[in-house]
Amino acid sequence: MKTLPYGTWPSPITADLIAAAGRRLGDIAVDGDSVYWIESRPEQEGRNTIMMWNPGGELREVTPPPFNVRSRAHEYGGGAMAVYGGRVFFVNDADRQIYHIPPGGSPQALTSESDTAYADMILDPARQRLILVQEHYFDDSRPPRDMLAVLSLRGRPGYCEPLVSGNDFYASPALSRDGRQLCWLSWDHPAMPWNGTELWVAEVGDDGQLRRRRRIAGGAQESVFQPQWGTDGTLYFASDRREGWWNLHAWDGHTIRPVLEMAAEFALPQWVFGMSTYCILNERCIAAAYTREGRWEMGLIDPQRGDLEALALPFSYITQVRGAGERIAFVGAAPDAAEAVYTLELPSQHLQMLRKSSDLEVDAGYISTPQAVSFESDGEEVHGFFYPPSNRDFSAPEDEKPPLIVFIHGGPTAAANSGLDLRKQFWTSRGFAVLDVNYRGSTGYGRAYRESLNGRWGVADVQDCVNGARRLAAQQQADPERLLIRGGSAGGFTALAALTFHDCFRAGASYYGISDLEALEQETHKFESRYNHQLIAPYPAGKPVYRERSPLHHAGDLNRPVIFLQGLEDRVVPPGQAERMAHALRKRGVPVAYLTFEGEGHGFRKPETIRRALEAELFFYGRVLGFEPGEKLDPVQIDNL
Repeated sequence: MKTLPYGTWPSPITADLIAAAGRRLGDIAVDGDSVYWIESRPEQEGRNTIMMWNPGGELREVTPPPFNVRSRAHEYGGGAMAVYGGRVFFVNDADRQIYHIPPGGSPQALTSESDTAYADMILDPARQRLILVQEHYFDDSRPPRDMLAVLSLRGRPGYCEPLVSGNDFYASPALSRDGRQLCWLSWDHPAMPWNGTELWVAEVGDDGQLRRRRRIAGGAQESVFQPQWGTDGTLYFASDRREGWWNLHAWDGHTIRPVLEMAAEFALPQWVFGMSTYCILNERCIAAAYTREGRWEMGLIDPQRGDLEALALPFSYITQVRGAGERIAFVGAAPDAAEAVYTLELPSQHLQMLRKSSDLEVDAGYISTPQAVSFESDGEEVHGFFYPPSNRDFSAPEDEKPPLIVFIHGGPTAAANSGLDLRKQFWTSRGFAVLDVNYRGSTGYGRAYRESLNGRWGVADVQDCVNGARRLAAQQQADPERLLIRGGSAGGFTALAALTFHDCFRAGASYYGISDLEALEQETHKFESRYNHQLIAPYPAGKPVYRERSPLHHAGDLNRPVIFLQGLEDRVVPPGQAERMAHALRKRGVPVAYLTFEGEGHGFRKPETIRRALEAELFFYGRVLGFEPGEKLDPVQIDNL
């Protein structure tokens, strides 16, 4: 083992490897014996395609190029696929239309509408129609209009007909097994789906019209997630209605009862359509994923007895749980294994991997194992994962402490997990330590923790990142003079705020981050257009608070080097946010790098972008901290350095 300074270790986990390994997996569907999912392929410029597996060993691509399976509803999409009896329905990104692939056939357009986005399609077989969420766009003077709509499968391609309208947002339509009842979620501004949704139920007549609409759960102080009908007509859903934890509940047509009460979360913040944490296998068995203290597990619940049998699975992150009969399909990851699609057969509990997010293998000697950590911040307990430097080929001088990079997840209503992420290992294998913070406001720790950021975004989250970094430095696990911070989107805002209002960090990176909260309020899309009213203050009454917390309005206080990385087609956080901040710092003589990427939106998809961004960030830190990375990198223009 050779001795080299931290940050200079050569590593086989290259930016090229990460760019090639970034296959994203999601939107699972189980149809009979077959399992379907959507995967994103960086080597095809992020094209999303539907894959199918069956027990005979067949693995094939269902949607041929150039079809790109992606919804744009609520900007973040999701719920772009549905499969019934071998019939595949999907949303194509290029024209945003719905297509149908019959068994053995080729894609056929079902819609011909413009200025429209679709998501969360379900089949109503008795009436030969799709029920779906439709978002219709107008000009910039009017926000989009959401509704539940129906699309007839009889005749030529056409238009959707409204079914339910009047609320600002809709999601998760579900039809009972006998086709006689429909449920759905709705919510209105200023609520977000993780703090206030309503669960509605209606009878479906033979003519397809809805009768006796009733709100059975939800409200301003209750978040409902993933309603599903059981085989016996019971309606199940996750809700935080009782003790502030997203637990499973059941409605029998008259009353609601908790299926199981645990200090655990059986739901996720519904940023996208089509999310799933549980599936109903039969009247006596629900397979459910749940998270406690940042770690995901899976168990089998008997809804009649209210007990849970934990399954001994090797995962720390589980999502997209779907199932039928005795087969459960899901996406799972572990600290030493990246995300993959798996099936679990019951009762044998035979586990089979169907598709990995990466076909590349990394030796365990280059993998850092995360350690769950908690620390105090403003008298409250805050959580995260610490990754020490790890490279089997190198060690550092005994008297040296590693530089630390604080990772900040986006949202901010989201969470970091401990599944293998090669983007973190890119840094740890080069001699950096990493702290992935689940700051106050993160999910997975109950409603009270989730809401503890309300009114304090840009303050509490920033303080948590500062306190976490300083604690690790005090414990001799990081060099206090080489603390770095990086984040994307909302995490980019937290990074910029930490660099502006605190002197803890030496430098930072903002990936499509927010610098001007007031501009965000005026520019952002409908789904998040009232989000800041909870996180900061109602607008325009709270305008002074927006300015007070915006790094752009305090650029004179930011004296640390910053690298900005921005997609030029970003509609969530427009490029002007980064441009104005970089310009303000450049004028003051602060070291600044600003990289833009054509054809990229909110989140990078192209392999060349992923590679360039990672290498540019490493080059930037090397220049700022005064070390030479262990590989040749394309230079980055850094003004004022």
